[in-house]
Amino acid sequence: MLPDMVTLNNGVQMPNIGFGTWQVPAEKAREAVLWALQAGYRLIDTSLDYWNEREVGQAVRDSGLQREEVFVTTKLEGGDHGHDRTPQGLRRSLANLDISYVDLYLIHWPGSGLRIETWKAMEDLLEQGRCRAIGVSNYMIHHLEEVLEHGRVVPAVNQVELHPFLYPRKLAEFCSINGIQMESYSPLTKARRLFHPVIVRVAERHGRTPAQVVLRWHLQHDFIPIPRSVRREHIEENIAIFDFSLSDRDMEELDSLDQGLHLDWDPTDVS
Repeated sequence: MLPDMVTLNNGVQMPNIGFGTWQVPAEKAREAVLWALQAGYRLIDTSLDYWNEREVGQAVRDSGLQREEVFVTTKLEGGDHGHDRTPQGLRRSLANLDISYVDLYLIHWPGSGLRIETWKAMEDLLEQGRCRAIGVSNYMIHHLEEVLEHGRVVPAVNQVELHPFLYPRKLAEFCSINGIQMESYSPLTKARRLFHPVIVRVAERHGRTPAQVVLRWHLQHDFIPIPRSVRREHIEENIAIFDFSLSDRDMEELDSLDQGLHLDWDPTDVS
């Protein structure tokens, strides 16, 4: 079963679950992405800084799918911020991926004194058709407010760490009000909290795995999760979430797990 589609604020359609490739070694990336595409994923997320763009692009070409069938996301790294360097960053990624455009281009991190200059360069790349949508990653409300105040284009996506133990309600509400799609990295808590008794109990009610329940939680909050694995059985398990639903009781129990727990970097205090 293929994922459902979400319509971004510029009309571009994006699958509501994707396959992440952070920390997927280059020598395993092509095979893992091929498995993901065979399992039904149509959103593949990478970055220049992951050192696997070439293998991701090769997998897309080797999959037998048409380019327009696969939604490719990559990211601008900190060393490429600024008016002149931002286009260079995208050119490098396009060359690595060996494609003519990306579907979504994200600023990977807000920690730069060049945020507004960089966003305006991203807007230019969008106008030039080098990417179909632009967005940000690890942006908190104050970073987004800055973009909304000075930019011409509202970010289509904000990709942040998000899972039941880190459920930023105020950020989610801000993004919803402003038409910014929330996307979740580390959605399965890197398996560190996946077997929490509450998650296990909900999974047992539905005859599902803890991972499937947590990913379903994301979908029902209208977040786009991008789980990662290099094991074929887990890749297939993680996308088999479209034939069941969580009840209001299930969602409330999972929501109650929020502890503000960051398992990755915390951008909250980045000025």
